[in-house]
Amino acid sequence: MAFDVAKVLADRHGENFGLHSEFMNPQMARVLRTLGFDRFYVRGEGCYLYDDLGHRYLDLLSGFGVYALGRSHPGVKAALHQALDLDLPNMVQIDCALLPGLLAETLVARAHEGIRRVFFCNSGTEAIEGAIKFARYATGRPRILYASHAFHGLSTGALALNGGPEFRRGFGPLLPSSEVPFGDPDALAAELRRGDVAAFVVEPIQGKGVNLAPAEYWQAVQELCRRYRTLFVADEVQTGLGRTGRFFCHEHWGLQPDIVTISKALSGGYIPVGAILATDKVFMSVFNSMDRAMVHSSTFGRNQLAMVAGLATLDALDSEGLVERAAATGRSFLTKLAPLTERHEVLREVRGLGLMIGIELAPPQTPRLRRRWQALERIRPALFSQAVVVPLFHRHRILTQVAADGANVIKLLPPLVAGEEEVDAFVEALDDVLESASRGPGLLLELGRTMARGSLHGALRSRRRSPSLEPHRAAPPSAGSVPMVSGRP
Repeated sequence: MAFDVAKVLADRHGENFGLHSEFMNPQMARVLRTLGFDRFYVRGEGCYLYDDLGHRYLDLLSGFGVYALGRSHPGVKAALHQALDLDLPNMVQIDCALLPGLLAETLVARAHEGIRRVFFCNSGTEAIEGAIKFARYATGRPRILYASHAFHGLSTGALALNGGPEFRRGFGPLLPSSEVPFGDPDALAAELRRGDVAAFVVEPIQGKGVNLAPAEYWQAVQELCRRYRTLFVADEVQTGLGRTGRFFCHEHWGLQPDIVTISKALSGGYIPVGAILATDKVFMSVFNSMDRAMVHSSTFGRNQLAMVAGLATLDALDSEGLVERAAATGRSFLTKLAPLTERHEVLREVRGLGLMIGIELAPPQTPRLRRRWQALERIRPALFSQAVVVPLFHRHRILTQVAADGANVIKLLPPLVAGEEEVDAFVEALDDVLESASRGPGLLLELGRTMARGSLHGALRSRRRSPSLEPHRAAPPSAGSVPMVSGRP
């Protein structure tokens, strides 16, 4: 008898958090319970998630950018069903299958004229790992530069390029790398002059904090990398495939990187996939003879289902005009959020491109409001932003995240299918939550109540739904260990 997914889900419904606490990462389960994010989602469609109680949630994270097409996109689903029914010969390995070649051809056609080759892998982090290898071999140099506040993944090579010390601590020593301030061409030039830098790896918009740099910076980056024969690597894992209103974000500044890494949205939300796009010169310096044909490889990298998902995703981006839609909806977000900066002292800035948006909060000037801000910040840096994210979820059923640990920035990554309905819902909800912050200590009290309920009810719910599993500790966290949901960029 075939494995019955529906039966398993029905029979074991509600055991999610107990199972994670017992067999996986108990701290993640504890964080989500404490903040009251312990929902049991049963379905996703477009911009929305649905839980087992029938509640609908507006998902403005889209799986950290994976669901650019929205959840359960019918075109990608149909293509994958068809591929399964065709019984395609998958991962023969000693083979050159058609679908990887077609997807590579399509990606090269969308890139700048210097990009001629593609290597497929499984994730954005793996694409960065490959880019590091390619750059070091092609240049014969050991060192990689990265920008402050950068995030390029958490495997060992990518971790060496991580601007967050909280991720790096205890995992060293890492490969030779150096940090330069994001947006500072003079600091970049000083490092490049040393002559040992293989590549500068940088996000066109930084995921941690949604930080942007001016056009002059990007022109200087490209010119400096060329001058010092250092490879310019654009990490487009999150910004690529239409998110910022262009297919690649670096197109906004007319750049031509030597290597471009992509992933997330290319999956269509179904099959993990990543890719390294490179110039012919870089790629062929690595794969430069027949005995080096397998010098870099990935078992699942060219699997047929991932290739189908990628081709179907690119087709949907074109046929539905989603890149142009992302640009238009992004402008609407910025336009409709702008008046809130006048209404609420605590809202400093709304920034972004397309549907990658950062909402920065800052201490208000009014003494009584400033005291409330400081009360939260004394408990934990950047707790104010978490105090906004929590009621957005509980009051308005809108899923957002804090953009980075220690940063009072709320990040939005809506699906590219989002429209005016979703814009208006979020603007109204944010206005309501920030109004609460100006009226009294409501946000602090609401966060405290949510955490207390979450800590106590989480264990009870786990025991009731899964009596065989021992729930994780239910004691509420201390003031110094208030959890933050900042997650991956």
